[in-house]
Amino acid sequence: MRILIVEDETGLVSALRIALEREGYAVDCAHTVASAGEKLAVTAYDLVLLDVNLPDGSGFDLATDIRRGRLASAPKILMLTARGGLNDRVRGLDRGADDYLVKPFAIAELSARVRALLRRDHSEGTAVLTHGPVRLDAARHLAWRGGRELPLTLKEFSILRYLLARPGYVVSAEELLEHVWDENADPLSQTVRVTVGTLRRKLTVDGEDPLLETVTGRGYRLRILAATEQPV
Repeated sequence: MRILIVEDETGLVSALRIALEREGYAVDCAHTVASAGEKLAVTAYDLVLLDVNLPDGSGFDLATDIRRGRLASAPKILMLTARGGLNDRVRGLDRGADDYLVKPFAIAELSARVRALLRRDHSEGTAVLTHGPVRLDAARHLAWRGGRELPLTLKEFSILRYLLARPGYVVSAEELLEHVWDENADPLSQTVRVTVGTLRRKLTVDGEDPLLETVTGRGYRLRILAATEQPV
């Protein structure tokens, strides 16, 4: 999943970026409304962490622009602000925020809220994603096939999490690059193909049924398993 942090406090930005990247998210940063708008116009972010008070404008106005479709991206919005009064929280939610977190906050709470927002559409409120014999625990950052724990890198974990939210759907390399890597990724590199290849080898060993397949010319998908292949 790809996250945009819109915040002008450089120390907080650094702390948030480190924490979120450790959980496997791709993270970009913007320090102003203008730079955030430029990034949102070209990148399909999954979530925006949005400060209210920015040097060149209001996070409330940026949230409104996102929700009214004025930008190409339509992500979830988690507002981060020191303005914790009831009127401010109501205003933020009315302007389109999905959640509101008052500063100062614990990184652990922010991480939990991020997970909750990102899984809202796909996993019916659980932090554990499952597909056939594969289970992924986003909160503990662990994954298994059956009883075998998968030794995944951060990027492999992120790709598996993205695919588990869309079982049976073909996901292109471009889509994975957009949502799993940050803005510094080279779109002409083979990084997606290589990382998917190593994930595929870790998912299927010792004669196990293949789970991750390539759809020629289109991308990758997790197979929909037959009933006999599903775990008991």
